[in-house]
Amino acid sequence: MTRVALAFSGGLDTTVCVPLLKEEYGYDEVIGVNVDVGQPTDEFDEAEETADALGLDLHVVDAKTEFADLCFDAVKANATYQGYPLGTALARPVIAESILEVAVEEGCDAIAHGCTGKGNDQLRFEAVWRGSDLEVIAPVRELGLTREWEIDYAAEKDLPVEAGDGGVWSIDENIWSRAVEGGELENPDYEPPADIYEWTAEPDGETTIEVTFEAGVPVAVDGEEMGPVALIQHLNEHAGAYGVGRTDVMEDRMLGLKVRENYEHPAATVLLTAHQALEDLVLTKNERSFKAGIEHEWAEKAYEGLVFAPLVDALDAFIDETQETVTGTATVKVSGGSCRVVARDSAYAVYSEEMASFNTEDVAGIAQEDATGVAKYHGLQERLANGVAASVSAPELATDGRGDASGDE
Repeated sequence: MTRVALAFSGGLDTTVCVPLLKEEYGYDEVIGVNVDVGQPTDEFDEAEETADALGLDLHVVDAKTEFADLCFDAVKANATYQGYPLGTALARPVIAESILEVAVEEGCDAIAHGCTGKGNDQLRFEAVWRGSDLEVIAPVRELGLTREWEIDYAAEKDLPVEAGDGGVWSIDENIWSRAVEGGELENPDYEPPADIYEWTAEPDGETTIEVTFEAGVPVAVDGEEMGPVALIQHLNEHAGAYGVGRTDVMEDRMLGLKVRENYEHPAATVLLTAHQALEDLVLTKNERSFKAGIEHEWAEKAYEGLVFAPLVDALDAFIDETQETVTGTATVKVSGGSCRVVARDSAYAVYSEEMASFNTEDVAGIAQEDATGVAKYHGLQERLANGVAASVSAPELATDGRGDASGDE
């Protein structure tokens, strides 16, 4: 009795994979696994209805807390990819790990997904799965399936999918972000209609939001303590009402394809903005400068679905060390679809109002005239280099055929 665990959403791709895993790959039994990282409730209802119609044993795993913790790791790393907060990319390794755990517990021989051979998700899932002893199967990619073929196959087999298409757009949603692509959005010159957005309203009015951090982790909003999942959901609703958190980007995928993506991420925008502001207050210039490179590497690995890699563990160790003093509050103003910092406060601030003020003269033994020596040395090598260059080039100009060095004709 051979068994295969399938990442099952109930959509066209994963629905046609159920019979194909038996017909084309010879597996006796297929079990479905659906992982909750904050998708809409109706998606689970539809997946369960489809699974029932297929006679598929469906396991639903709640991984929202694990995913929210990873999102907060991304906040500590100030992680963005090509200008937008990572969402789908962060969720995939969490989903893949949950499916693998079910597959092992159920004694499966293989594990499968319904990803195409053109996207990132196939790589993100398999980066986790190929570390196991299970066979990894990708029917859509391996059999070269097209959407038209799948629709015809579903009709032929009387599979419980509605015309093989859930709507005009392809949407991926979790608690951290909502991604919209496909249809006319594939044309970079097409302006998205307002109805593609669900989390963000048209900008109207303004408000301020105070976020409290402890060791780099958001713990409260406007003085009210919340758990990670509740805090993210609250900010998505609260900041989204002011139009905050929309991104329209031409994204470079891992396989080299450039695609157009539209994202909504109100909570992520607020938390990343507030966290960066608090770091600017408490970290030294050298820490901030060095951490920028760490953040870029963290985001690249996260986009590739490699958040469980040894390198990321090492990056996390550095990031966590810098976060020990990232405790305090940052206040942002959200208005007109924008989010900007208006205040920050921390007991660990690397800042002295008295020393920075133009109205004080001698503080901690430092006076204004002490900067004179620094000013004399600042730019010294540049002045020397410019002087040498000028002295070397002057004779050359004087003897370039327009006259001798004396300047006589």
